[in-house]
Amino acid sequence: MSYNLDASNELSLRTGWARSFRAYGASRGGTAIDKLPKRQRQQKLTELIEKNPFVTDEELTRAFAVSIQTIRLDRLELGIPELRERMKLMAEQSYDQVRSIALHEVIGEIIDLQLDKSGISIFEIKHEHVFTRNKIARGHHIFAQANSLAVALINDEIALTASADIRFVRPVKLEEKLVAKAYVRSISRGKAKVEVFTYVGDEIVFQGNFLIYHSKKDLVHEEGK
Repeated sequence: MSYNLDASNELSLRTGWARSFRAYGASRGGTAIDKLPKRQRQQKLTELIEKNPFVTDEELTRAFAVSIQTIRLDRLELGIPELRERMKLMAEQSYDQVRSIALHEVIGEIIDLQLDKSGISIFEIKHEHVFTRNKIARGHHIFAQANSLAVALINDEIALTASADIRFVRPVKLEEKLVAKAYVRSISRGKAKVEVFTYVGDEIVFQGNFLIYHSKKDLVHEEGK
């Protein structure tokens, strides 16, 4: 199984797999998915994972109204690795090399990168990222994931954030997984505009527009041109 992570093709984290869940009957309320024979269930399982490689076994359990053991057995028979292994496979797939920032300085794990175009990173909220009392993620971690991805997109050895217009849509909680998707909306001599959307599942939790200064003087690109 291959995973298409081309951000320009809008990997369906926000809409595609959510529509699939609804179409196949994500609830336990007696929908057709509850009665699917094994062969059909495994076919739908494959389709869902292809649409959203980041879906967890727990989410698949709810979608198909079966036990988690059944989901794991289905994956085993289909040769589909668990989520962590899928993430490793995606990270090993070829993508452009980061130039503007050291890879270890990127907050989150980059799983897809097309320089001067688009990229995707994943960041799991752990105990060190949240407030002790309410287990809500500190905002600067969410911002840092988006900001570092925006800088990493730029195909230049020198790229710095000049300004950012950001919006926190909802609080992020402990153990939630953030998927940031960044798009270069325009790039010209010395500056680039990058838009970043961060999701938990199919729900947007952060949005930012970044102005990135870079040292290249010979590139002009506008979105859609």
